[in-house]
Amino acid sequence: MMDTKLYNNDFYLWIETTVQLLREGKFNMVDLENLVEEIDSMGRREKTALKSNLRVLLMQLLKYNYQTEKRSNSWKYTIFEHRKRIAESLADSPSLKPYYQEVFTECYQDARQEAALETGLTLAVFPEESPFTAEETLDLEYGFSLLD
Repeated sequence: MMDTKLYNNDFYLWIETTVQLLREGKFNMVDLENLVEEIDSMGRREKTALKSNLRVLLMQLLKYNYQTEKRSNSWKYTIFEHRKRIAESLADSPSLKPYYQEVFTECYQDARQEAALETGLTLAVFPEESPFTAEETLDLEYGFSLLD
């Protein structure tokens, strides 16, 4: 069994050692408890990243659509970038698609509040229900042309 102190003292070395032990088939020497925890944590991080990117994307779409006089290329870039990040996450892990649908409304509500805070507009300016469907939100061409 690998020394669990390594996990606490040198995380990167713990990873390298664990990978090597797994490659060599020395499963009985693997720090299984910490390995399971790290794998579980990786799944949580994927979900957290998806929600974070979705909130930013929805907030930017709201700003772009409801504060039109302040539109900028940086807003378009942010929309494009976060659409790509989410698309890549869903392509790498298709099993996250139902989770995307599940958290869409929650993320929209958070984005609505964030957009109000960032723009100084009242919360009432932004619709209670998302004006964008989950599919439109990810559509690279929805909302503006990249050529404008």
